[in-house]
Amino acid sequence: MKESILAKQEEVSLVTEKMKNSAAFVVFKYQGLTVKAFQGLRRTMRENGCEVSVIKNNISSRSAKALGYDDVCDAFSGPVAVAFAASDVVAPAKVLFQAVAQEETNKIEVVKGVVDGDVYSFDQLKVLSELPSYETLLTQLAAGMLGTLTQLSIGLNMLVENGQEQA
Repeated sequence: MKESILAKQEEVSLVTEKMKNSAAFVVFKYQGLTVKAFQGLRRTMRENGCEVSVIKNNISSRSAKALGYDDVCDAFSGPVAVAFAASDVVAPAKVLFQAVAQEETNKIEVVKGVVDGDVYSFDQLKVLSELPSYETLLTQLAAGMLGTLTQLSIGLNMLVENGQEQA
């Protein structure tokens, strides 16, 4: 009896450490998915730097409470899985909501998540999933700055040309 309690405590500490070291994690229901569809989801998650784990609800709930994520504990009921992201906080939500749009994996139901230590509801995760990636945002910023610099250089060039004609 004592060995099983120690084993569960060890498992709780491992899951707690995983939650703590993740940039984000999202809890989702997967009931009704085929094994092939769930494996495809895992593969897609791995390609995007995420990991999907099916963990006992009691252990997940205890781990979340240990980290102070009490609002997430109600999400751990029924058959749920957790998607962990190592660095990209948008990736798990983005992949899950894309999977919901596909016919093969449309039985996925995103419940709640934690992003950078803040608990996110379904609606907040939906908004997060619609954001462009970090690289895309940097590209948009650079393009915006380049357009402004181009217009500035054209304007300065026109001033210099007008100044030479009048002299």
